Amino acid sequence: MSLQELNQQQLEAVLHTEGPLLLLAGAGSGKTKVVTHRVAHLVGEKRIDPEQVLAVTFTNKAAREMQERVASLVGKNKAERIQVSTFHSLCSRILRADIESLGYKRNFSIYGAADQVRLIKDIMDEIDSEHGLKADSVLWKISDAKNRLLAPEQFTPGMRGDVIGEMTQKVYPEYQKS
Repeated sequence: MSLQELNQQQLEAVLHTEGPLLLLAGAGSGKTKVVTHRVAHLVGEKRIDPEQVLAVTFTNKAAREMQERVASLVGKNKAERIQVSTFHSLCSRILRADIESLGYKRNFSIYGAADQVRLIKDIMDEIDSEHGLKADSVLWKISDAKNRLLAPEQFTPGMRGDVIGEMTQKVYPEYQKS
């Protein structure tokens, strides 16, 4: 691994190994280069066990690119033992490992925004096909309830005549089962 291709700030970040490091940089500034070289430095120079290294990024494309760059720096065998992941993939893996302790099954699904709206709409249509409400309004109420740690049976409409709240009270338990 050659550190000569790094600028001064990148080199400082790569060589910083004691304590946490926050790397703030704009697009195209070499963040992936810094992370991959830092991983290579930790594994190669500091002799950190590759299985103790975690590199996290935002997109699958970036994770694949990072894995390839790490492999070119430390070799395929070591790189395969380094965990390179997206935030979503990592969190999903953590949840699946211990989800049963929360009363859920390991084969749960994580819905994207469009899937959530579609499910809410389907549930609303089953309850009342003439409701005239937008599914994303009910989804927002459910999300707000979850942020306030309210289970479906704890949710109540905000005030009298709150038709979205009333629909949410009916939809939330069904949504939670899905």
